[in-house]
Amino acid sequence: MSFETLLVIVLAGLAGPLLGVSGRRFVPVVIGEILAGVLVGRTGLGLVDPSNATVAFLGTVGFAMLMLTVGMHLPLRDERLAHSLPSGLLLAGIVGLLAPLGGLAAARLAGTAHVAIYAVLIASGSAAVLLPALQEAGADGPDALAVMAQVTIADVVTILSVPIVLAPGNTANALLGSALVALAVLLLLSAARLLTGHPWVHHVRSLSKQRHWALDLRMSLLVLFFLAWIADKSGTSVLIAGFGAGLMVAVIGGPKRLSTQVRGVADGFFIPLYFVVLGAQMDLRGLLQHPSMLLLTGALVLLNVLVHLIAVLLARRPLSAGMAASAQLGVPAAVSSLGLEQGVLSPTVATAIVAAAVCSLVVCTLGVESLIGREQELQSSRDPQLMARS
Repeated sequence: MSFETLLVIVLAGLAGPLLGVSGRRFVPVVIGEILAGVLVGRTGLGLVDPSNATVAFLGTVGFAMLMLTVGMHLPLRDERLAHSLPSGLLLAGIVGLLAPLGGLAAARLAGTAHVAIYAVLIASGSAAVLLPALQEAGADGPDALAVMAQVTIADVVTILSVPIVLAPGNTANALLGSALVALAVLLLLSAARLLTGHPWVHHVRSLSKQRHWALDLRMSLLVLFFLAWIADKSGTSVLIAGFGAGLMVAVIGGPKRLSTQVRGVADGFFIPLYFVVLGAQMDLRGLLQHPSMLLLTGALVLLNVLVHLIAVLLARRPLSAGMAASAQLGVPAAVSSLGLEQGVLSPTVATAIVAAAVCSLVVCTLGVESLIGREQELQSSRDPQLMARS
């Protein structure tokens, strides 16, 4: 790998923010990053070789950082989430029950045999995309909170399921590796809670803040790479390591500057690099040459949206909530990356999965805007009523 390749990757990563300057309220930057990766990768100009060992390793680090931010975004300390948990469980449960039927339908339509993988994809959500969008817009109505709870539950369950559905024959090793990572997370979490109130720790963190040592960030990265080492040695995925490290931060509730620092390192470099490399791996020519793969892409999009819409209808929630909850990012990215790495998925199937995920982000964008507009209309209608009563 050379600085020339690194320059191309960073330039390609800028396509995400440039897409966000379109003036729309909510445009996921990963759409631009993946499309730019397609342009500079195997489908387009061939400037980035995703099979290069250094590029692949940096992409793996970016994948771990993505899972870290996904875990950090889960609002585990938000008291409102507890009140919305029953609604979220209901929605996630309905989606979970319908997802296997959707997975079977997708496999039948495409003529493939990955029923369990498609079911997990359909059941998944994306807290990393949805929660920041709703929080930035100040959406805190009952429907928005129910969707937040639903996506939080879906993220946890489906992310933990990925290593198992990709390699059913290796389930025992995957469970053992995941258990080792979980044990390490619990031990580290217990140690962190014991040390948090210690005067010496408080003194060191104050010095870090004053002198810009970024110790919280350094410790978070140390934990992330330690868990990734355990995952690698025990035969499970760094997906579990990154997600576990993110859950630790979400449970402990790190300072705001930690979130800012992680965003600087992750969102500023490693995560865009990961999505550019993921786009570079995609084989759009193969997708266009195989009608069954185009059918798979469409089926995954339609079945994902359909299942989430049925769930909100049965739970008596607005359709916009179902559209917003249909966003997919972390799980499809993990399935595609790990599936290609393990030889479980062909490049065309992985491309179909990523393409369907990109389409789901577009549907989510429309759902979020509609949900926010609905909340604003309800708020506007309540204000005159409150004034009249007073």
